[in-house]
Amino acid sequence: MKSCAIVGINWGDEGKGRMVDLLTEDYDVVVRYQGGGNAGHTVVNEYGKTALHLLPSGVFRPEVVNVLGNGVALDPENLWTEIENLRKKGVAIGPENLKISDRASLLMPWHREQDALEETRLGAKKYGSTKQGIAPFYSDKNQKKTILAGELLYPDILEEHMEELLEWKNLTLSGVYGAEEFSEEYLRDWLKDFGGKIRPFICDTGAFLRSAAAGGKNILFEAQLGALRDLDYGIYPYTTSSNAIAAYAPIGSGLTSLKLDEVIGVVKAYSTCVGEGPFVCELFGEEASMLREAGGEYGAKTGRPRRVGPLDLVATRYGVEVQGATAIALTKLDVLSYLETIPVCVQYEIGGRLTDAFPFPAELGKARPVTELLEGWACDISGVRRWEALPAAARRYVEVTEERIGCPIRYISVGAERDAIIIR
Repeated sequence: MKSCAIVGINWGDEGKGRMVDLLTEDYDVVVRYQGGGNAGHTVVNEYGKTALHLLPSGVFRPEVVNVLGNGVALDPENLWTEIENLRKKGVAIGPENLKISDRASLLMPWHREQDALEETRLGAKKYGSTKQGIAPFYSDKNQKKTILAGELLYPDILEEHMEELLEWKNLTLSGVYGAEEFSEEYLRDWLKDFGGKIRPFICDTGAFLRSAAAGGKNILFEAQLGALRDLDYGIYPYTTSSNAIAAYAPIGSGLTSLKLDEVIGVVKAYSTCVGEGPFVCELFGEEASMLREAGGEYGAKTGRPRRVGPLDLVATRYGVEVQGATAIALTKLDVLSYLETIPVCVQYEIGGRLTDAFPFPAELGKARPVTELLEGWACDISGVRRWEALPAAARRYVEVTEERIGCPIRYISVGAERDAIIIR
């Protein structure tokens, strides 16, 4: 049995989905262990271009079993929509290849409503939420006020629990926000409809994973977002509400005895950021527009234009450390082919002081990027499949990045397609 986690090193949107889709060829099980449907993993393969939000990216390979762990924010409605959309593309999804932890908590319609209301209340100080209910969901989970997926198998208990939680949640919606309350009838019908549809997939996934590990199965763990959006180690409070780091995989998957053999950190060849918060190396104006268009940088979930900038080696080195990465996959190197010279952020300047260390969140707003220019290659590299065939300037860009972040770059993506990859 071998185990590997694929995680984001920066702000998310690094290209984790394409790496999971590629590497699942060598794995029997793929597990999502945290997060919800508030972000997207875009995959391009024989089924076309697909943005996954809750489903693990191993779902395209029929021989792979996909697991949604107990750490996931499970939205039955959005999950079912995603399943149906993939089935229309010809992707086979059933209880034999998709298993949902009975200990995962349900993200309810009231979570999405509260998320939107709170962003409106915050106004100019908003966190940049995708309004998918993630923050209220995890808040409720920590208050022990969520419904477990396994309760869908016990209708009598589910009904009573839902009524208790609804009374409590309506006090918040009406009392704090002056919003309309949810009715028991609506929630009862919602749970019967979408809860009923996902019920066949629910099981003791912890037992399944322990059995798979004991049987020598190879297990891949897929994270959402990146280190800089981690609740504890990211750019707080502009983070997600769960732990996006590899160390959380044993807890959020249900395989608590897990000791990861490998952590592959995914880094984009330049920087992107969706949402609010400090982004030290951000570009603006025409320079930003050109990079955004070259990379097609729009959010997979929201369609929002991503903020863009040069590769930030300070943030990336920090992400490597936080994730405990053992190898790096560098994605979208081909996007930089239009540049004759390529800026790279090598240090931060804070109050006249240069630093190589990623600052505490309170200092990030004061930080300014210190950049160096590297030679560009100014030619199309999307058809290259061997390291030796890359232009010398492209190899130099990879080598400088590898040296500065202190982690070997094993994979280099030169396109969105599954085979558009160079393995060193």
